[in-house]
Amino acid sequence: MEYIKVTKENLEKEHICCAISNNNDVQVASKKAWLAGRFDDGLVFLKSVERGKCFIEYIPAENAWNPILADGYMYIDCLWVSGSFKGHGYSSDLLDACIQDSKAKGKKGLCVLSSAKKKPFLSDPQFLKHKGFSVCDEADNGIQLWYLPFAKDAEAPKFKECARHPHTDEPGYVLYYTSQCPFNGKYVPVIEAVAKDNGIPFKAIHLQSKEDAQNAPTPITTYAVFHDGAYITNEQMNDKRFLKLIDLLSNAASRS
Repeated sequence: MEYIKVTKENLEKEHICCAISNNNDVQVASKKAWLAGRFDDGLVFLKSVERGKCFIEYIPAENAWNPILADGYMYIDCLWVSGSFKGHGYSSDLLDACIQDSKAKGKKGLCVLSSAKKKPFLSDPQFLKHKGFSVCDEADNGIQLWYLPFAKDAEAPKFKECARHPHTDEPGYVLYYTSQCPFNGKYVPVIEAVAKDNGIPFKAIHLQSKEDAQNAPTPITTYAVFHDGAYITNEQMNDKRFLKLIDLLSNAASRS
């Protein structure tokens, strides 16, 4: 497999592989705009030369859009290999490239979000464990910070206090999100419209700066849903999934 690094110079012509193929789609446009602002912060986007979901995206942890304390580490935003690309060792290829690049840049190691059991849009804990990663911190909602130090005496990364105890004082349904995930460009407005049409109290908080994301009340900043202050899920939703979530929570409340 051949890989190509997406840069400011080739961003517009390259397919970014985690979104749909149409470069004029709002999802692709929002993701590319987000990427364009991150390259100067050291972000690396390495992908298969073939179209599809086969890529790794990582950035120096000091510049990560997550509330973590991991100076000197490289933070993996996303490592995604799926569909026909699975089962060929491409995940290992991409991770190895990240490790080599991070060591060459003098980093202490890698860190990434995961959980005890596989969750949508998070790295597979079994894969991480197989590759030598281990858990270095865990938030109250079960989201874990995993790390792979390059030296045994390297200080372990950790969550900031605001992320260790996910909570918001906002009533109703609250969504914190960034433009890092392309799907948000399409589906956040859909959820906003559905909530308005159904009289559901809903507020979408778009984190538009590194500083805002690094002080968010959730370890996952790409997409985090809260209800009456409590964290619910990081799974991106369309209109049907959102209404199903509302029904589930309403039924649970009526039984309690």
